[in-house]
Amino acid sequence: MTRAVALRLGAFAGALALAFGAAFAIGSAVDPVAAADPAPQSDGMADMGGHSASGGQLPGLAVSDAGYTFAPATTFFTAGSKTVLRFQIKGPDGKPVTGYTPTHEKELHLIVVRRDLSGFHHVHPTRDATGTWSIPFTFTAGGTWRLYADFQPAGLDRNLTLGTDVNVSGLYVPVPLNEPASSYSVHEYDVTLAGNPVAGKESELTFKVSSGGKPVTDLQPYLGAFGHLVSLRSGDLAYLHNHAAQHAEAGMKGGPEIKFATTFPTNGTYRLFLDFQHAGAVHTAEFTVEVGGDGTQIVPTAPPVEETPHGHGEEPQHS
Repeated sequence: MTRAVALRLGAFAGALALAFGAAFAIGSAVDPVAAADPAPQSDGMADMGGHSASGGQLPGLAVSDAGYTFAPATTFFTAGSKTVLRFQIKGPDGKPVTGYTPTHEKELHLIVVRRDLSGFHHVHPTRDATGTWSIPFTFTAGGTWRLYADFQPAGLDRNLTLGTDVNVSGLYVPVPLNEPASSYSVHEYDVTLAGNPVAGKESELTFKVSSGGKPVTDLQPYLGAFGHLVSLRSGDLAYLHNHAAQHAEAGMKGGPEIKFATTFPTNGTYRLFLDFQHAGAVHTAEFTVEVGGDGTQIVPTAPPVEETPHGHGEEPQHS
């Protein structure tokens, strides 16, 4: 290489370095925060009361999270046949998890619902020493059903909600979602719902239980509260965690109001399932709600929706 060529290359490299330095200085001046901290900002959907899935994804949409995997023994069933649901939660080491931190008085909550949001069941399987969970169960109709495992592994500082689909052979008749309404009747109970949620913000929901036109004031504790609420987003069936406003212990009486704080992450249609206990029996009230971004009334006033023998009014299994 001649001395003249070397001089020209050196001058070019110097000019290039000056250009990069100027660009960096301009970028830092325009957005000093981004320059100091380039990490992406949350879109507001990841904060679900400390129970969000990793990466900002809502709970219940993935079969695996934080190294844990929901592993059913089989994903094929027959409608109307008594069977046993068996599954394991595999840990980051690939082995069945045997250590759990109880939440809402249980090591694990299993939610079963068909993908059209009919046939809701909230049950509690038992675990053997090998880490296999099991519970007798009967799928009432054909179609694709969604299973949710809600639990907290020992040593993890948050709940996980993992979801997976199973296939049920048999007659499939889609059940349309009930129209939004502020009241629902199940057995001899009437339940009303009030609230003004705003998508993306924590909102208070108030349920009120009555029977025979009189307020029920002796609700019994169920899973550490006077009610347990599961909310699912129509379409993808994202699972929302809801927090009861008052802790309840054995011997306490509650009602007629049951309050929850919940966050609807986006505008859209949601299905709410409220479990409450009275006179030793657990009952489930179901509501369809439309959530927008303006904080208007959660549902219009309407006559009570009566339970039906099948579909949304079907008596859920509890255990």
